[in-house]
Amino acid sequence: MIVSILFILIGFALLIKGADFLVEGASNISKRFHIPEIIIGLTIVSIGTSMPELFVSITSAIEGYPDMAVGNVVGSNACNMLLILGLSAVIRPIEFKRETRLIEIPICLVITIIFMVLANINQDIVRIEGIGLIILFALFIIYTIIMAKKGEKFEHKEETRKEIEENKSSIIKDIIYIIIGIVALKFGGDFTVDHSVNIANMFNISEKIISVTILAIGTSLPELVTSVTAALKGKSDIAIGNIIGSNIFNMLLIIGVSSIISPITYNITYNVEMSLLILATIILSLFPIIPPKNKMDRLNGFAFLLLYVVYLGILFGIK
Repeated sequence: MIVSILFILIGFALLIKGADFLVEGASNISKRFHIPEIIIGLTIVSIGTSMPELFVSITSAIEGYPDMAVGNVVGSNACNMLLILGLSAVIRPIEFKRETRLIEIPICLVITIIFMVLANINQDIVRIEGIGLIILFALFIIYTIIMAKKGEKFEHKEETRKEIEENKSSIIKDIIYIIIGIVALKFGGDFTVDHSVNIANMFNISEKIISVTILAIGTSLPELVTSVTAALKGKSDIAIGNIIGSNIFNMLLIIGVSSIISPITYNITYNVEMSLLILATIILSLFPIIPPKNKMDRLNGFAFLLLYVVYLGILFGIK
């Protein structure tokens, strides 16, 4: 068991560092083509924090563990919404931007409902449905780019030769970073899934319990670090934007890609987690209109943390 735990920890480390290398390499290459940083942040960086979930779910689907493929996403979304967002609000109250409360939170709610309905139709997600999810993901990316261009005025300042030299990096180095990132993610996903299955079998624990707890929290570490750091710095829009964006990416991109690679069987017991996600998102959408308006204060954050603890208690059968 100790060996399996060690390999899971190594897997998490590879997933997190792999995502870092992939994001850095891709961001540097994007800058070479003069793509604005805000666009890079909304696409490459946001997707990068979801890379651990992507590789774990794909690995699970390929190796024939559908419960882990779905459970990792559902569990990660619950962890993001209740644990990470709740902790971020406790650290510093989160203020809602107009676009967040009127568009992005409702989009997240609608996508969660669509995902739940889709998964329950035949208790599976087949390739054609996966393609539909990918199309929705592409539309969301287009939306983020349009909103970024409307909301930000990009600066085009002249750089000194020294600044150009300092910011210039070798494209070969960036490509190596991307390759290292992908390799690390691949092995991290393999280690995490394989040894989580070993522990589940050893203690006769279901794949679901492992996926919505150990895998979910472990693969959500990039979101945790990003959102908590943003909260500490008072950048609440980044804290909540990272969570909303990651949850949407998880349901659309990760499940979409996983189901295209191998159709996923949906265990209806996940309806508990999906209902909790829908409830939490509805509550989140109400924060802007109930006192204190347009923000999620520390009390709201504690409520989310408490809800997550209650959920874990129910999950493990604690009365």
